[in-house]
Parts: sequence; C-alpha cells; structure tokens
Amino acid sequence: MCLRMEKKNSFSTKGGHLTSMTSSPVAIQFSPQSVPSIPSWFGEVTVVARALAHFGILTTIQERVRFARPRFGTYEVIDFLAVLIGYTLSGEPTLEAFYARLLPFADTFMALFGRNHLPHRATLSRFLAALDQPAVEALRVVFQEDLVARTPFASPPGGVWDRQNQHWLVVDVDGTRQAARQRALPDTPELPAAHRRFDRVCAPGYLGRRRGEVVRTRTVVLQAHTHQWLGTFGNLGNGNYRAELLRARDVIASYATALSLPLSHVLVRLDGLYGDAAPLADLLAPGGLGVIVRGKAYDLLDLPAVQHRLRLPPDQQTIHPESGTSRALFDCLNIPLTPTGPLVRMILAAHPASDVPPPIGVVRNGTVYEQFFTTVPPHAWTPADVLALYLHRGSFETVLADEDQEQDADRWFSHTPQGQEFCQIVAHWMWNLRLELGQQVSPTSMRRTDFTPDLAVLSVPPVPPAHLEAPPAGNHITQEERPIVYGPPQWARSSYTKGFAGADFIPQPDGTLRCPARRPLHAQERRKEANGSVRVLYAARIGDCRACPLRECCQESGTTRKPRRVSAVLWPISPSPDSEEAPPMRQEVLAPPPGSSVLWGDWERCQIRRGFLTLLRTQSVTVTQPAPEDHNGGGMAGNPPAVLTRAQRAHWRLNWKQRLARNARSDTAPSLKLTVFGLPSSFATFLGVPAA
Repeated sequence: MCLRMEKKNSFSTKGGHLTSMTSSPVAIQFSPQSVPSIPSWFGEVTVVARALAHFGILTTIQERVRFARPRFGTYEVIDFLAVLIGYTLSGEPTLEAFYARLLPFADTFMALFGRNHLPHRATLSRFLAALDQPAVEALRVVFQEDLVARTPFASPPGGVWDRQNQHWLVVDVDGTRQAARQRALPDTPELPAAHRRFDRVCAPGYLGRRRGEVVRTRTVVLQAHTHQWLGTFGNLGNGNYRAELLRARDVIASYATALSLPLSHVLVRLDGLYGDAAPLADLLAPGGLGVIVRGKAYDLLDLPAVQHRLRLPPDQQTIHPESGTSRALFDCLNIPLTPTGPLVRMILAAHPASDVPPPIGVVRNGTVYEQFFTTVPPHAWTPADVLALYLHRGSFETVLADEDQEQDADRWFSHTPQGQEFCQIVAHWMWNLRLELGQQVSPTSMRRTDFTPDLAVLSVPPVPPAHLEAPPAGNHITQEERPIVYGPPQWARSSYTKGFAGADFIPQPDGTLRCPARRPLHAQERRKEANGSVRVLYAARIGDCRACPLRECCQESGTTRKPRRVSAVLWPISPSPDSEEAPPMRQEVLAPPPGSSVLWGDWERCQIRRGFLTLLRTQSVTVTQPAPEDHNGGGMAGNPPAVLTRAQRAHWRLNWKQRLARNARSDTAPSLKLTVFGLPSSFATFLGVPAA
C-alpha cells in the first residue's frame, strides 16, 4: 500500500514578489463557550477530602470544634475549614487567586466535604477575625490526636540508637519570625488615632530593621525522623519563648505517651535561645525530657572545676573533613547551672581564635569556647557524638525552607492571633497528611545512617570491672566520689642527636601542641599505662612536616614519611585533704563498647512529599455531573412552597445538629463522579475507594 502526500502551497504578493506559504497541518478552532480547566491541585484536594472523611476526621471536627457567632449565615466551622484546606493545598499566592480558580467548581469542591454552598471569601475573613481561643485549642487537640492515630512509617517512628543500642527519639523546637511592613503615620493632636490592621497580631521585634516593620513569632515542634509537625504556637513580636517551650513540652510528652516511649529517651534539640538555667529547669525535672542545647551561660567557665578540667588534655579532637576546622572537646560532668541545680553534662568545644570575632561562642585568652548542655549518659554518647547530633540540627532549617516554598505557613491569613494560629494548624495538618498519603502511595523503608563521626578519638582510660557500676536510670549523670586527678604533663627528653624535645612543643588552650615552626599537633591516642600513669600521644600532619624548613632538625631525617610525634605522661596525684573543694573534673566513666556506633534512622525529607504532589498534579481529574435540566427535575418550579414550622417562623435558637444541617449536602442532591488517574489500586483500597 503506497501513500502519497501532497503539499499545498499558496502564494501572496509582498513587495512585488511572490511569497510561498505552507498550510498548517494543525486545525485550530476558537469557541466563545466558556469551559474552565480543572485546577492542577484539585486532584490532591479530592484525595485529602476523601482521606479526612474515611478516617472520620470531618465528623470529629463537626462534633468537637464548635464556634457560634451571628451574621455567619448558614455556615459552620467545617465550611470554613474546607476552604482553608483547599487554600493550603493549592499553593495559590492569595485567597483571591484561589477563589478565582475555585468558583467554577465550587459545588463539586464543597460536595467533597459533604457541604452545599461555598462561603464567600469576605465571610471567611470575618470568621477568622471573630474566632476565640477555645475553638483554636479544640482544633489543636484534634490535630494532635490524629497525628498518633495512624503510624504510616513505623512504630516507633525512626530514631537514633546510641553506642549501647538504646533507642532515642529526637524532636526539634525553634521559632520563626514573619515581618509585616506598614506605613509610618504622623501622630499629632489634630489627627485621630491611627488604626492599624496588624496591631492585634504583630508587635515590634528583632526583625524590625526598617521603619514601620513589625513581626510575629511562631514556635514550631518537629519530629526529626519523619519530619512531621507536632505543634505550632504563635505570639506577638518576639514571643514568649519560655511559655511556648512549656507548651511544646506538654505536646512532646503527649506524643511520647501515645507511642509508649519513655520521656527520658526523647531528646529535645534547642538553640542558644534556651541555653541557660531558666528555660531548662522545667525540662530537666526528674523524669522529664532529655535535652541537647547550645549553651550561653559562659560564666560557668569560671568555675574552679571547669578551669581545672581545661588544664588537662581534651577528651576528643574533631577535625572537619572539608573545612579542616579542629575542635578540642572537653567533657565536664555534673555542672550546676545554678548554685541549687539542675546538674547537666557540659561539653566545651575549643578552637583558636582568629582576627574576626566569632559569631558563636566566647573568646578567652585567644581561644574560642563553644558550650553545649545535654543529659545523655557518657557511657553511651561520647562528646563527639553529642556535637555531631547537635550540628545535625541544621536539617531543621531545610524543613522550614521547604515549608516556606510549598505552603508558606507564615503568610498573613488573618489580622487576629486566633485566626492566624487556626490557619497555621491547618497548614501543619496538611503537611503531615501529605507525608502520610505519600508513604501510602509509594511505600519507602527507613534508611539507617552510621552517625559515628570519623575522628581522632582520645580513649577514655579503662576502669577495672570490679569498680564499675551499672549506669543509673534517668537523666542524672553520676561519677565516682573520689575522682582521679592528674598532675602536669611530663614531656619526652631530647634525643642524642640534639633535636627538639617534647618541652619545645607548647600546649595550647584548645588541647593541641604548637611546634617550633608554629604548626599544630593533635592528640591521637590516650592510653593508661600499667603503673597508673596516662600517656597522651600527639602527632602533626604529614603535609605540614614535608614542607617544614626545620624538618631535619626536628625529625633527625629529611626523608622520613612519618609526621613528628610527641608524647606526654600524666601521673595521678591525690587531692589535698585540707582543700576546700577538690577538683572533681577528671571522671572515670564507662567507655562505649569497642566497635559500637551511633545509628540514625529516618525517612526521606522531600521525596515522599514531593513525589506525591508531582503525581497528583500531573494526572487528569474528570468530573461528571448531571445536566442543569436533570438537576431541576423537570417540575421544581411548579412545586408549592414549603410549609414553615413555628420554630422557623419565630427564629428559635438552633442546636448544633440543626446548625450543621443547614449547609449540609442533601441526600437527594444530584450525585457527582470524580475520577483521579494515576493512583495505584492499593491506595484506593486504603481509602475505601473503588478502583476504576
């Protein structure tokens, strides 16, 4: 069979010449009939609405989140909540843009939630402005109960396993701030007082660097392994961080109790805002939560026990593999934050100071000290483990950045505190549902990461088994009543070739040595000798020794491939019996078992959520509804008017069931059929939806 295609040409005269134009192979037509396209986010709204109805959440909200106010017409909380859910999932920049895309499908949208009419966006604004705190707290309770009602990931949901194979759950708490610009208005006696929209929701704060700028602070609680939000608490200006931390503690305690996790094994990571005694006192109560926080109580460096500890070699030396930054870690146990407690484990990270003032830490005698407080036991967590776990807190910032891009929960939903917080709870709820449904569509397994840092570690001197005791339960850290105190280091003598002796290498405050060529030597090994002394071995970098002009004098050879090493011996001494306070800073603790490691178990931060969004926004959604004549039934216009009851005529007050029924979708309403393509059959079975 032979096919012959002919090209049809047409000619036009332009400038006295004939121009050949090839006819288009595509037939294009234009129609004046309006057929709006279904928004790309409508499929996700359909799935989420079905999930909320299938889990019974819509019914729970109608029964427990109640708020009544005149001039709302026939609408209830569930009607406005449906609009907020769609607005959050849509990602539209403004509420006006969301309504412009939604109005052609308003009836279908409200039918997904079992409701009839869509409230106007002005009515939604009045609802958010009139909300009271009991309604907000009722929604928060339902949100927190739904968080633990299902476990799509695992039970317990991820965690970190220490060197003793004990399970810990990590939770991050921090605050975000949103600034609002407002015009500078004159304030003179002849002018009336200015009324600003943000007076109830904002106040001057740290971000007020421009004239007329005010801020609002939002404290959020994140589960670090599944990246689910546990709570959000907003406040004016800089907020009340201590009161919000107490509320976060109650939320974390309820979450741990629902998962049957001991509170002592829930680690709360905090930044330096909470790094002093006042906010930590409540968290460190007996039987309370575990804590790892960057400290800011640098006056503790002046304690005699801490000063004595800093004169001894560090416990560990960390070197960043990329930047080469070296930190000497000093582990200080049982440090009182105040004279009356509480006692914490303080870890000091020291490194030499530069000409530029450090953004974090305090400078003492040319050394920068960074302070960390924690309650994890030293027999399961080395100082380097604690530092690595805290620095991993940087992943919390990436989650906040993802939230700003996908939902922008800090946007201004309302100009009242209750309305703003109500919408932010809905935003966090939708974030968690995206993670849960994304895990159901494409199940993923928990990934485990070896969290043990690759460091030059100073071994803790071993203790004979007869003197060891089992580590106590809880967060308190114990040590021997009579600690071992070591004297000043004794350096190796110079060799017969008259090279540099050990005393020529000057100790530095960060725990390193400085060679005559002003190069650092880091501690590589610490071992206890048979005579009771402790030998510390320091080594330089081979790259520094190769290019050193003093190499032959220092190493007695210019061709050796080994770096220079120096050893020091520390002899134990007994504390003076007449001293007022014996230095208690060299503790003998149970070392982590050899070969053990810290394992971090979590799920993908982005792929689960973004894969779910990409799938639903690239698949078709079809809506089938009856024609307008079928909706009228052919004779509705001629029906007699309904007979009013005495209650309707007298406008008696309605009960909650009657109020909800006013805008509920009638059972006799025409049925709608929505088909969402691209979802697997297992997911349809999970939501109780028949597969097409």
